[in-house]
Amino acid sequence: MSSNIKPVKILLVSASMGDGHTQAALAIQAAIEKQQLGTAKVVDFMAGENSYLNTLVKEAYLKLIDIFPDMYDLLYRFSQLALPGSKVQSLMSMTMQRSMLKLINTHRPDAIICTHPFPCGAAAYLKRNHKINLPLFGVITDFAIHRFWCYNETDLYFVATPELRQQLAAQGIDLPRIHATGIPVGPRFAHTPAQPELTLLRKALGFSEAHPIVLIMGGGLGLGDLEQAVLALDALPLPLNLVVVAGRNATLRRSLLSRSQDFVHPVKVLGYTRHIPELMAASSLLITKPGALTISEALSLRLPQLFYQAIPGQEEENAAYLTQKGAALWSQNSQHLASTVYELLTNPEKLNYMRDMATLLGRPAASQLIADTLWQELFHNNTAVSR
Repeated sequence: MSSNIKPVKILLVSASMGDGHTQAALAIQAAIEKQQLGTAKVVDFMAGENSYLNTLVKEAYLKLIDIFPDMYDLLYRFSQLALPGSKVQSLMSMTMQRSMLKLINTHRPDAIICTHPFPCGAAAYLKRNHKINLPLFGVITDFAIHRFWCYNETDLYFVATPELRQQLAAQGIDLPRIHATGIPVGPRFAHTPAQPELTLLRKALGFSEAHPIVLIMGGGLGLGDLEQAVLALDALPLPLNLVVVAGRNATLRRSLLSRSQDFVHPVKVLGYTRHIPELMAASSLLITKPGALTISEALSLRLPQLFYQAIPGQEEENAAYLTQKGAALWSQNSQHLASTVYELLTNPEKLNYMRDMATLLGRPAASQLIADTLWQELFHNNTAVSR
């Protein structure tokens, strides 16, 4: 950075409604620090120390998708409708604006980047009511647009695909303010590990045979009926190795470990791990709920995907998009899941086609592209330094 340019303080506001929004914020933070734009701080908008009300909203959300997914689907689609959706949107923004103002007063940023619509809406409300005058940027971390993201006060948006750029413009956002960068992933997903590193990983997992590895994940929270999926795959009459990432779901991990002596195939059960890039690079196929960050990480490493038990709403839309593009397939139950895995592992041409489609869709440089665009906006256009 030139010595005559004032470094900026950037506040990255995520929401721990799952792990993906935070991972996207951390990826952008790493790119900003590499670019030397200034300092970047990641905060969780839903953390208890920021707002007790926001924490209650988060807990209600997680309970709803776990126990009443159909009701969540109804609420998701209801809030997309023009009149009721706009009223809910305004109410949420007004209710959460105090939490955002508290964060701004605490951290005194020069610019705000949001990776979840709730803090973006709260910051937009503050700008609209002249309580703050800061550059506001939104990073949409799904392969679909929900109206809760749409605010004229947001200076720039970053979206996953050119199609989403057009969809967001159709919601009334000026097209030049929308950049189709891809969803930001961490720098470790930008390059495939070297073969010796993958060989060491296979040995560390206890897989001595060069059989295909099927990686099974349920997001950072370990959601979904992964145990039933593992049992169905273990019954397949073909050689394979299974790696299950249970995330923070300790109950799932304990249950699978208690069955370890009964499995026919080699099965490695992990909790929350920082070795996802290496695991993805070593695998032939990923089975996962279609969270957009996991999808984007896998695309960056050219990994074919099989979606299982999507959360209604945005995850179903993510699954539909990737399936339509040919980089993934979608199974609704464990029996269909097992038969699809068998078909893919015994049909290399189909698996290679999915890998080729993943290569076309992957955006491993998205984080750096976002940082480059922010540099242009904050410094060359004097958006932040003039304030």
